[in-house]
Amino acid sequence: MYYPYFIAYMAAGFIISIVVFFWALNKGQFNDQQRARFLPLNATSEKAPAKLSRIDRIQTIILVAMACSGLAASVIAVTWMVLHGIG
Repeated sequence: MYYPYFIAYMAAGFIISIVVFFWALNKGQFNDQQRARFLPLNATSEKAPAKLSRIDRIQTIILVAMACSGLAASVIAVTWMVLHGIG
């Protein structure tokens, strides 16, 4: 039935999450655990967020477009399979 597709989605998600985890580990995202422990208790307000540069806006648009195209490809594949009786 649809098991191979679900397994493929789960495997892809697992591989992507492992890659992102090791990227964060190599970039030192988990080095300062003492600071992270007390962040919820910090009562002072942070400074205002910086404005996005042009390249940041372009990156955001590209990432949203990639996510939408992946979702559209999934919807098209499932619709095609249902209409053609595959699975």
